[in-house]
Amino acid sequence: MTNVAIIGTQWGDEGKGKVVDLLSDRAELIVRFQGGNNAGHTLVVGDQTFALHTVPSGVLRPGKISVIASGVVVDPEDLLLEIRALNERGARISPATLKISDKAHMILPYHRLLDSAREKDSAGQLLGTTGRGIGPTYEDKAARIGLRLGDLRSEEVLRARLTLALREKNCLFQNLYGVPTLKVEDLLKRAQPWRSELVPYLTDTADLIQKAQAAGRHILFEGAQGVQLDLDHGTYPYVTSSNPTTGAVAVGTGLAPRELENVLGLVKAYTSRVGEGPFPTELGDETGEFIRQRGQEFGTTTGRPRRCGWLDAVVVRSAVRLCGVERLAVTKLDVLSGLKELKIACHYELDGQLLDQVPADFRDLARCRPVYETVPGFSEDIQRARKLADLPAAAQTYLRLVEKLVGRPTALVSVGPERSETIVSHEYF
Repeated sequence: MTNVAIIGTQWGDEGKGKVVDLLSDRAELIVRFQGGNNAGHTLVVGDQTFALHTVPSGVLRPGKISVIASGVVVDPEDLLLEIRALNERGARISPATLKISDKAHMILPYHRLLDSAREKDSAGQLLGTTGRGIGPTYEDKAARIGLRLGDLRSEEVLRARLTLALREKNCLFQNLYGVPTLKVEDLLKRAQPWRSELVPYLTDTADLIQKAQAAGRHILFEGAQGVQLDLDHGTYPYVTSSNPTTGAVAVGTGLAPRELENVLGLVKAYTSRVGEGPFPTELGDETGEFIRQRGQEFGTTTGRPRRCGWLDAVVVRSAVRLCGVERLAVTKLDVLSGLKELKIACHYELDGQLLDQVPADFRDLARCRPVYETVPGFSEDIQRARKLADLPAAAQTYLRLVEKLVGRPTALVSVGPERSETIVSHEYF
């Protein structure tokens, strides 16, 4: 076994940061394959908490190589701030330990401006965007007018690409959104530190990954968000602008699809969602608030309170089938301690019919009513559990129900935020 992809099976925020950090102890390369800095991964190491946005979650492990692959969109200013902040806390990030694809597209100031202007002009139909310019950057990539990090190597190329991009953007700013236009010269001046500081990190990451795979080195692939936010397969239009699914590993890194060996699906022991969109198991009562507060369900990037509800096995099953998930990593089981009973949605009811798949139309999903299986809750503190037998009987019953409803065994169970607060029943690498 040489590689494994970590996939979020819900709406993101499943605890990917902790799991990637845990598994990166045995990995040699930790690769971020899609998304942007609108996603945040929280890591707790000892008495320190780290919030990562673009840098892969394995960066806190000495001796590892972290890779930002071509499928990621990168905000140069934000990335430099993140690198500096991590180095100030002893992370020791350098071009020797962090490799960035020269094909990765840049999030530029006009992308952020366009993102915010659209959200304000949405006539009440908000998507819940973070305003960080992720969507507009992927749009420019598809329209072939985007700027890649490799363009920083040449001021002449940078000037030409910015001139082309601003022709359209300034027209929108001036005539549609009524916001100030931008100047090429101002952006070139702003890009000077990006050129001097980021270019040394740039490389052909696809070649790096392919050679590492051929040499049998251990590679961990890390995405952002979750399957239900996938641009093609999520609850459209309340989705992100990229594909957090397994197929994006190949596209976003340059690894041949047949080379991917293992897929680990992350399942939070309950469900949360940030932003707008349907959420069948959402709890707008005291139980939902209990979960939110106990689980500290506030966005790593935005600080926004997350909507919380019972675990939705329909959502997870859909992700398992779509992504080829072989085993599950159940996270935040400790958050449920203190609840008298626990529920898992096993099906949906829509117009008198039972569904075991997520409907394609978000309006249908909004009308779905969850059909629950209920088991007793538990009240014990489980953070010291290191094997399944250490858990109270009710917690074991809950995990067995998750496995039964999803149809996959667990590989690990997180019982607390720290690295060590984990039950490992299946080893990777």
